[in-house]
Amino acid sequence: MVFEYIKLHKKAVGMYFIFALIFGLIFAMWKLPVISVFYGTVLGLFAAVIFCGKDYARFRRKHMELRALAENIKFSDSCLPETDGLIEADYQEVLRTLYDEKQKVTNQMSRQYSDMVEYYTIWAHQIKTPISAMRLQLQGEDNENSRELLEELQRIEQYVEMVLTYLRLDSGSTDYLLRRYDLDGIVRQAVRKYASQFIRKKIRLVYEPLSCQVLTDEKWLLFVIEQVLSNALKYTRSGEISITLEAPQTLCIRDTGIGIAEEDLPRIFEKGFTGYNGRSDKKASGIGLYLCRRICGRLNHTISVTSRVDVGTEVRIDLYHRAMEVE
Repeated sequence: MVFEYIKLHKKAVGMYFIFALIFGLIFAMWKLPVISVFYGTVLGLFAAVIFCGKDYARFRRKHMELRALAENIKFSDSCLPETDGLIEADYQEVLRTLYDEKQKVTNQMSRQYSDMVEYYTIWAHQIKTPISAMRLQLQGEDNENSRELLEELQRIEQYVEMVLTYLRLDSGSTDYLLRRYDLDGIVRQAVRKYASQFIRKKIRLVYEPLSCQVLTDEKWLLFVIEQVLSNALKYTRSGEISITLEAPQTLCIRDTGIGIAEEDLPRIFEKGFTGYNGRSDKKASGIGLYLCRRICGRLNHTISVTSRVDVGTEVRIDLYHRAMEVE
């Protein structure tokens, strides 16, 4: 900080030595003792050090105030320090003007975002009505065509649920109900939802009772497991999907699908990233795993993926965290 202070006053320092040189030249021209210039320079330097010491203390104090202001001004401009001259007053006026404009833009964007969330929430709930009506009509027909249409309808329902989940994650009214749940009960709900796809695609399900109680939110964890199962079914043409539990509480979902390219693995949780397989599928949204990671983060769980091309993929959801244990 001392170097910055000297750098700020380099013109004054330079002028001091220029004046000392000028006086030295004048004394030399008049054949006066040059030592008197030296004494004058030293005494002037001593006075300058005392003055600059006090000025540096004021400079440092104001620097610390402005550093603190950089954090507080995000919330209010009332903490601006007292001005020390006309220029500082002008700077503060500029800051207040910019702050007021920023507040106007922020409030406008907040209103627009709230309106958008409200609109899409209403839309998502309204579209469930015709979906339910179509499902009832198709369930009355038991043939190959109706079963295919039911699966497509289920995919539409999944996308609608993803929209609602995306909107709820960033809303202030997100409802988390953390308590101990039977993990088997949650997993079985997801399995029942996709039972028809297991049967139709002739994919074997390897699942044994997990016999485990986990501290989580049932609704949000169910969404994560459904997304993982949906991806496993989408990219597994034949073989099996297994659901197991590893100690202490890690839920493992493995498939024998087409796998994920090694270069795509580091980015699969990014929003909108589909990877090579997603691009070839033409139906991937690149939002499912992104939502899973965010939900797991909110629930203090972790999710990770390992995969090999043409061998399969394993998704691990770690549900055990000591920080969330109830004493």
